[in-house]
Amino acid sequence: MAEIIQAPVIGSKNVTGTNYTGTAAKVYFSKKIDAETLIKLYGMINSEIYGKVAIKLHTGEKHGPNILPRDMVQAFQAQVPNSTIVECNTLYTGDRYTTEDHRETLKVNGWTFCDVDIMDENDEVVDLPVRKPFHLKYVSMGAHLTNYDSMIVLTHFKGHAMGGFGGSMKNIGIGNASGHKGKAQVHGLGVEVPENYLEWPMKEVFMELMCDSAQATCDYFGKHIVFINVMRRMSVDCDCAGVTAAEPTMADIGICASTDILAVDQACTDMVYAAHDSHDLKERMETRHGLRQLSAMAEVGLGNPQYELISID
Repeated sequence: MAEIIQAPVIGSKNVTGTNYTGTAAKVYFSKKIDAETLIKLYGMINSEIYGKVAIKLHTGEKHGPNILPRDMVQAFQAQVPNSTIVECNTLYTGDRYTTEDHRETLKVNGWTFCDVDIMDENDEVVDLPVRKPFHLKYVSMGAHLTNYDSMIVLTHFKGHAMGGFGGSMKNIGIGNASGHKGKAQVHGLGVEVPENYLEWPMKEVFMELMCDSAQATCDYFGKHIVFINVMRRMSVDCDCAGVTAAEPTMADIGICASTDILAVDQACTDMVYAAHDSHDLKERMETRHGLRQLSAMAEVGLGNPQYELISID
């Protein structure tokens, strides 16, 4: 039987400011970062995954040094029947702005071992409702999202220039939104997109917009969505920064897996705060007001901020 570890409470206390009673979500954890461990952790949370399965992965800009290892993802995907990696195009003009450029970037980065579905490849969208919106009543997702019965959110947990950090919520909150419409909604923009992202809405508003979008995806899939965060090469920058991403200054931590989106992001944030070498990433989270991601999810009931961390090592 796996050992149950006392859950860290740094994020839980400082972020939500609430004392919780009742149930706690289960977050399974291992310090090992390899395909065998990833598959084992997935096996503990996959009871509701069925049918045609979308694996939501951030495939990264060309030659990104911090994206998840291709061999590890390939071994994992091979163990998930009827699964496809899914992505959407980007709002910013980079290596994945158009479908043509995006497909070339997928080849460069080695995502060639299975089908990759660019869900908004023809700029087609599907509008999904937001149950308890902060700002958005619906979000325009890549149209192919509704072709899937289940979703595995496989996330490289790291920093983010605007969000402070990128966990499971950011992966689907931004990643499932269509590149040229939905992502503008999630970034709080109109038709005209400022060239300098520092002119875009940020801080609490941006975190709440991401939460709106994540709600839409989670409500669509219901119980048929799970979350895995890989805490490896945690730069202060997102994989969308490509080769310009800052070199990580903290050690790898491990992998967390849960059926609860808030609990898994909360647990990873807590472990970052508990690490002795995480000053840079903590500063990035706090200067961007990134912890609002967690409190926003708690406010709308998008998961449980109280969790048990269960080690499988």
